[in-house]
Amino acid sequence: MDRIRHYFPDMTPEQDRQMAALDALYRDWNSKINVISRKDIDNLYLHHVLHSLAIARGFKFTAGTRIIDLGTGGGFPGIPLAIMFPDCRFTLVDSIGKKVRVAEDIARQIGLTNVVCRHERAEEEKDRFDFMVSRGVMPMPDLYQITQRLIDRKSQTNVYPNGIICLKGGDLSGELQKFRNIAEVTPICTLFPDEDYFTEKNIVYVPVR
Repeated sequence: MDRIRHYFPDMTPEQDRQMAALDALYRDWNSKINVISRKDIDNLYLHHVLHSLAIARGFKFTAGTRIIDLGTGGGFPGIPLAIMFPDCRFTLVDSIGKKVRVAEDIARQIGLTNVVCRHERAEEEKDRFDFMVSRGVMPMPDLYQITQRLIDRKSQTNVYPNGIICLKGGDLSGELQKFRNIAEVTPICTLFPDEDYFTEKNIVYVPVR
């Protein structure tokens, strides 16, 4: 939690309370359902919360922005981002019902009122959004093909065009070949320079026009 406060010193007391509550809640759920690797639960704030918040360091969403978190699992990156952007609307989607229940319960227990959780596949979603966020769900060409219809091309309220924002690691040259002229890749280590864990991890942004 100290890392979160270090990189986000302007959090409100309510945001700090919500972030701090995640540890006990995820530990409790993890004792029932393997939402996070049991070997990794002690690294919750670095490997999962701070990783999710890399998007908050790179993007500042305006109030009212509609964001879908596809393949949210237990709520990453959606829940940390919903804490950080309380005036935005988040829809957390996953095809695995028990993981959706975890995200829904945690959002409820920490008092998030800007989150809706849905047990469904991306193909079943009928709403439109300004941005889609995800954490390594699938290769970008597949993700783009499935989700581009969910992006509202008419409503533009942010300084950058609506589109897809993904947290991805490793060599991306192959899967981004199709998007080489429009994709923006930001190494997360430039956003959190004191954290070796983020070496070779990136934010990938692809606008959908």
